[in-house]
Order: sequence, then C-alpha cells, then structure tokens
Amino acid sequence: MKTTESPAPLPAESGVPVTKADAPVDRPPRARRAEGRVLNVFSHGVLVLWAVMVVLPLVWAVMTSFKDDASIFGSPWALPDRLHFDNWARAWTDANMSDYFVNTVLVVGGSLIGTLVLGSMAAYVLARFDFPGNRFIYYLFVGGMSFPIMLALVPLFYVVNNMGLLNTIHGLILVYIAYSLPFTVFFLTAFFRTLPTSVAEAAFVDGASHSRTFFQIMLPMAKPGLISVGIFNFLGQWNQYMLPTVLNTDPDKKVLTQGLVQLAVSQGYKGDWSGLFAGLVMAMLPVLGAYIVFQRQVVQGLTAGALK
Repeated sequence: MKTTESPAPLPAESGVPVTKADAPVDRPPRARRAEGRVLNVFSHGVLVLWAVMVVLPLVWAVMTSFKDDASIFGSPWALPDRLHFDNWARAWTDANMSDYFVNTVLVVGGSLIGTLVLGSMAAYVLARFDFPGNRFIYYLFVGGMSFPIMLALVPLFYVVNNMGLLNTIHGLILVYIAYSLPFTVFFLTAFFRTLPTSVAEAAFVDGASHSRTFFQIMLPMAKPGLISVGIFNFLGQWNQYMLPTVLNTDPDKKVLTQGLVQLAVSQGYKGDWSGLFAGLVMAMLPVLGAYIVFQRQVVQGLTAGALK
C-alpha cells in the first residue's frame, strides 16, 4: 500500500519549520477590491466633510457681507434680497479699512521680500557649503521656530523703542523678517539640498562667481520652494496680530488685523454688522486669492524633497 508523503516544511528565517497550513494565505482579488472600495468611499467621505466644514463658513461670510442688518438676524441662511454694495463702501471709507489695507500691503510686501531674499541666501550657504559651525547655525534657526513669541514681546518692545523704530512701518517690517526667518531657512535648506549640484559646478567651470551662480541659476531652480514658503509667510504675516498690537500703537499706521478688531468693537456697539462682515471679507480675499493662484506651486514645493 502506497502512502502519501506529507509536504515538506517551508523554510523560515527563525529556524523553526513552518508547515504549509501556517503559511500566510493571499486573499482573493475580489476581497482586495472590495476593501479598496470601502477605504476609497471612507476617505472621500472624510474629504467631502472637511471641505464642507471649511468652505461653508467662508461662503456664509461672503453672503452675509451683501445683506442688511435686518436680514442677517431675520434670515441668516437665506440669500440676500439684493447685493448691498454700500456695506463694502461704508467699511472701506467710514471704518478706515482702506488705510489699514494700504499699511498691511506695505508691511507684508516689504517683509515678504526681505524674508525670501535673506532666507534663501542663508539657506543656500547652509545647504551647499561645509564650514565649521554649519550645523550649529542651522540648529539655531531650527530652535528659533520653537521659541514662543510671547516671551520676547517685552524685551522686543524695548529694543525696538531704543532703536527709534517703534510705531514705524519699517520697524514692523524688520520684526516680521526676524520672526519669519527661522521657518524660511529651515524650509529652503532642505529644498536646496534636493537641487542637482552638476548645474552649479558647470557654472563655476564657466567662470561664474558664487553670487551670480546663486541669483541666476540656483534661485530660479528653487522657484517652487520660494513660492511655497512665500505663501506660508504671507499667511502668517498677513494674519499677524500680536506683534503689531505691541509695536504699532499709532492709529494712522495700524494694520488690517488691528483695524478689524477696532471695527468689531466700534461697529458692534453701533449694530452695523453688515459693515463688519464686509471688512472681514476684505481681509480674507487676498489670502484666498494668493493661495488659489499659487496652489500648484505650493504642492510642487512641498513634494520636491520626496522626489529626490
């Protein structure tokens, strides 16, 4: 009588024999497809829910800015009976939003340019040149990201005051640059490390100086990273409230965040809620517009390091 031989044990890395019954069994393709559909539906549902939670307040604020005060409280979720553009005109002129807007554009524009120029130069040197103290300087910038700004407000006030920069536009620009440099250097240092070195070496062979290689070759190649970090700095500087409140108390030089707080207090007592929502949307639109225009470059800048 011929007996059936038992199957040979499967090899195992640990040295313990593993039988065929103990080996992992691959699931059929139908089960994997069903699981993938469930995960796909769940992930899309979460994304849709998150989009509704983010977009709905923005749409409601824009819609409310075109209503009158009676409609805001009488039918808050209904569409406006007509577009009340006088709300925007009243907020722009009577509430001095135009002056606050111009001051904010000057401060954020100057600080953004200074942050990108100084931050990109420092990041390029830290990423491309090896010198004593390189890592120490880099970690100083990284440590600056974790330093609470609340601890520096009082000494910062006295430093700015002693320098004669208190209640000035250029003084606020310098403070914004110092506040944004740690994150900018940290972000761009990692980005410059992903750029190919062969292009810079070819420029050096052709006789280009370090400054010319940086400004004409490496900086244009770093455009996605500059746009990404520029958007993040623009958001942080445009919405900055604590620093201008402490360092900028001149009513004629207040920025948009200070103006919105003052508008909320004054218009709240007057009951002009439509003007308040109009001012809120005015402050919100530049940020949304900047992100919509540069959203593709932001994604490219964030994923560039993973594609090395």
